Amino acid sequence: MRLLTKVSCSLAVSLALCSVAFAAKPEEDRFAPLKRFSQVMDLVENHYVKQVTRNELIDGAIVGMLQQLDPHSSFLSKDEFKEMQVSTSGEFGGIGIEISMENGRLTVISPIDDTPADKAGIKAGDIILEIEGESTQDMTLVDAVQKIRGPKGKAVSLTLVHKDQQKPFKVKVVRDTIPIISVKSNEVEPGYLYIRLTRFNENTTAELKQALADYQAKSGKPLKGVILDLRNNPGGLLEQAVNVSDVFLPSGQIVSIKGKNQEQEKVFSAKGDGADVAVPLVVLINSGSASASEIVAGALKDHKRALLVGEKTFGKGSVQTVIPLSDGSGIKLTTALYYTPSGRSIQAEGIEPDFMVPLQDSESDRDKLSANHQFRERDLSRHLENKKKKPEATDDPKQKMLDQLARDNQLKLALELVKYFPIKTYAP
Repeated sequence: MRLLTKVSCSLAVSLALCSVAFAAKPEEDRFAPLKRFSQVMDLVENHYVKQVTRNELIDGAIVGMLQQLDPHSSFLSKDEFKEMQVSTSGEFGGIGIEISMENGRLTVISPIDDTPADKAGIKAGDIILEIEGESTQDMTLVDAVQKIRGPKGKAVSLTLVHKDQQKPFKVKVVRDTIPIISVKSNEVEPGYLYIRLTRFNENTTAELKQALADYQAKSGKPLKGVILDLRNNPGGLLEQAVNVSDVFLPSGQIVSIKGKNQEQEKVFSAKGDGADVAVPLVVLINSGSASASEIVAGALKDHKRALLVGEKTFGKGSVQTVIPLSDGSGIKLTTALYYTPSGRSIQAEGIEPDFMVPLQDSESDRDKLSANHQFRERDLSRHLENKKKKPEATDDPKQKMLDQLARDNQLKLALELVKYFPIKTYAP
């Protein structure tokens, strides 16, 4: 027995040593890529022609690692992470303008109504030459946004030039809390409400419900139908897409998400609380309708709750999780795919409308689409002006809606469908 015990112990020790030996090889393989990475980083630090810091190299490596996964996983610097939080928060401290880079110049797209920028006389088309005395010539759009935004009550100095004018002017604008409005609405015809969703942020569902309630309270008319415009809506928060769908669905599944692990799988359904809006519904979509927009369109289509009009959607059927890092930066990582109620993934496929109707190529639409791609006679300096009188802009909501109907063939068809086509007002 004693000998046997020794043999048993020896066998156990041998097996343990074998286990350690076998375990060591995978562990060694696991750290081999990190060793190679460290070697490359040392070579760059010591021999690259310009001085670079280790933080710059690490950040660049993280950017490359995430970029090779898919188009939507990415590294967010501290500033980018803050900007992303602002874009979904529903409000920010600033002066109330939308800006972009047009032909290398920082240009005002539009001032937001009743904001400090609007009251200061800043207009669409204005070019911002300086921010706090600093030239915007070599400034990035992100840098410009950060310099203009700031705490409520603190002023920012801008040097601008109005469109079609030569003389710059300076203006000091006191920042305020600026709401990010994601829902715009207007009556198309008595009883028929047009609602445009520009994005899905924290306030979208609340704004949608408020727009519906305000219309019925102010018009005193029963709601007969809704046109929901999701064209060029890039998406946003998953939770808001679910809640917006729930406004129009009395019951049933809205979307499901499935990841690599079973615990990541989740199903989102309508609450069935009887508070849904039960009127005919038409949804406008196009190739700019993505992500959260496609969740809403897919749910309403699968339940035959709405007719979809326009063009095929973008086809982004993946879910990104934003994960903050300890230094204030973060990563946006694709963690799951989402599926419509019928179990269909629209990843790289998109959602087909019930009525495929391309937007008519009116002159105004062509101008918007080709502004950055074509050079025209009117762009030449000292060109001869056309003496034809242009229609004056109007602030009358009803006239604006009539003007939009006149040039928007997709909206015009949606109105006819929501009025006359027999659409289900309940989920199956």
